[in-house]
Amino acid sequence: MRYLAPGTRVPDSQYQQLLGRILSSGVPVPTRQGPAALTLMQQTMHFDLANGFPVITERSVASFWRKPIGELCAFINGATTLDELADFGCNWWGEWATPEKTSSRGLPPGHLGPGSYGGAFRHFPTADGGEFDQFAHLVEQITELPGDRTHFVSPWIPQYQVRGRGKTPRTTIAPCHGWVHVRVIGGSLHLHMFQRSGDVPVGVPANMIQYAALLLMLEQLTGITAAAYYHTISDAHIYENQVDSVKVMLAREARRLPSVQLTEAGRRVSDIHDFRGEHFELSDYDPHPSIPAIPVAP
Repeated sequence: MRYLAPGTRVPDSQYQQLLGRILSSGVPVPTRQGPAALTLMQQTMHFDLANGFPVITERSVASFWRKPIGELCAFINGATTLDELADFGCNWWGEWATPEKTSSRGLPPGHLGPGSYGGAFRHFPTADGGEFDQFAHLVEQITELPGDRTHFVSPWIPQYQVRGRGKTPRTTIAPCHGWVHVRVIGGSLHLHMFQRSGDVPVGVPANMIQYAALLLMLEQLTGITAAAYYHTISDAHIYENQVDSVKVMLAREARRLPSVQLTEAGRRVSDIHDFRGEHFELSDYDPHPSIPAIPVAP
């Protein structure tokens, strides 16, 4: 990854602008989680990675930024249980695998279900009863057929996401992010991540980090330079109990994005299943102060 020198990068306010649009134009929508959500459809951010890696600066995430990468690594490796996620440093999924949620779906305790991210990414069911590893195939296809428009990954196994009378989903939460489309344009990698549903104050910053990190993984494995990351949220929302924190972020000036690069150990990885959060390092990060205890809706 080739970054511009930190002092020459242009301050980035895309995330802040997104918060502002939702706050000013979002429509209050009732939710299962409790608080209403100000909702705005079809929102996109575009990050030229030369200008910095998309770690938000409107509030500091310095103590957390590496954890979303570990989470994505867990999913790429097929993690579908709390114990498997914990092996990758993910200790925040308990609220989505409570005994009430698992039992109501006929799942074992601590299991997110075969329709969760890890099930779709590593064990996607095939017509002959087998399994398909989507990310392993993604790397192979980009390497062998870089000009194709079909470098695509989906977290959605339709038969496991059914809702309604007499139907039982096979996951404790429907996947919110992870539709990935990669293109090689002008000899460089462009990655577009589509997100079905995005909690913009809390969840989206983590998603920005993990899928931009995926772009660096693909650069390492294919030898093709990472160029740009695109992030589209279909249902972008702010919960009503997050509004005060959002207003604090909107009052802050835009700052330059930092650098994220692979460590020396990360640059030796040759299999996408071998990446871990600790293979990434953050530098040139100058955020505004953190905002503790922004509510999260389970």
